[in-house]
Amino acid sequence: MQKKLLLDEKLLNITIHRLAQQLIENHPDFENTVIIGLQPRGVFVANQIATSLEEMSGEKPPLGELDTTFHRDDFRRREKPVKASKTDIPFLLENKNVILVDDVLYTGRTVRAAMDALITFGRPEKVELLVLVNRMYQRELPIEPHFVGRNVQTLESQRVLVELKEQGLKKDSIWLVT
Repeated sequence: MQKKLLLDEKLLNITIHRLAQQLIENHPDFENTVIIGLQPRGVFVANQIATSLEEMSGEKPPLGELDTTFHRDDFRRREKPVKASKTDIPFLLENKNVILVDDVLYTGRTVRAAMDALITFGRPEKVELLVLVNRMYQRELPIEPHFVGRNVQTLESQRVLVELKEQGLKKDSIWLVT
């Protein structure tokens, strides 16, 4: 197994701040905007983005967590039962601008499942996708992010490993594992 460092802690912080700045540029105020992190690691990224937004603009949009387990198209194909994570969306999504946040975009299936799950909470005005890492050329569905921390060309045999302090690790880092 070979590991190549894609983003160290310093570069990851710069990337989070840049993504927050792009959100500020595209959303002049966050009165009608909510941020929803996809379980599990998208929630950590969403929290970092929201904190950065609050530091830069003084506004912190409502923050939610979404689990897509039961909306996935491969849910019943797994040999072991999957344990669901928590969904916590303490606000209405009706006519809101929703920013879905995830750590890595790969095939697009998790995002498709998230869109299905979102509809149970109301009909958003607009849904945008923010990801730390966009694995290019591996998409199975026509889904592309609006906001990207880093585009990475990967092989199907490779994976992107996101390690965050919030998971109990010593430091934040993102690796390409072969």
